[in-house]
Amino acid sequence: MEINKLKKMIFWRLALLPAFLGLIFFLPAGTLRFWEAWVYIAIMVFMVFAVVTYFLKRDPEVMERRLRTKEKETVQKKFVLAAYISFIVGILMVGFDRRWNWSTVSPALVIAADIIVILGYAVFVLVIRENRFLSRVVEVAPDQKVITTGPYAVVRHPMYAGTLVLYLFTPIALGSFWAVIPFALISAAFPIRILNEEKVLLRDLPGYGDYMKKTKYRLIPGIW
Repeated sequence: MEINKLKKMIFWRLALLPAFLGLIFFLPAGTLRFWEAWVYIAIMVFMVFAVVTYFLKRDPEVMERRLRTKEKETVQKKFVLAAYISFIVGILMVGFDRRWNWSTVSPALVIAADIIVILGYAVFVLVIRENRFLSRVVEVAPDQKVITTGPYAVVRHPMYAGTLVLYLFTPIALGSFWAVIPFALISAAFPIRILNEEKVLLRDLPGYGDYMKKTKYRLIPGIW
């Protein structure tokens, strides 16, 4: 993709991000007096803006890969659909929880969850820096090579580890215990995506089989 076209596409997405987040949080909540959502939006907008700015300057191809959303594998298509549905349900539950006061989450716990969300996002960014071939869809680039350094020396799928933290602590950061349920369902489906992704990598990425033997755990060190 031509760099100016890429920048324009990303600019409009960044410009619309605060409005989109505000809509999905405040509309179901029925109020703007939702400080947890305001803090979360500020965190997300700042981090996304910083990361996009960094990679557009250093490696625009990374941003182009992150814009791809069309999965080729049938299993991945089903996973993405299920994840979208669970995500929407979870976000709606956050708002309805705020509207009808289903949960009582202390400010201290909310702030702690915000910090963990930031750490999860930091892991995600670290992984992208280490592996410039990382795409949003399961695919292997023609010039791709196996990455074995940094977080990839600990687990084979560190991006999903960071994403798992984001999913599990986002509802708490937004003041909802009930919304943890749909977000946990997304997280519980990660092994399906990971196992299918490894089949693709074994098939299309030379050297991945040797990497699997060297790095034992897929997602959580000492567990799986």
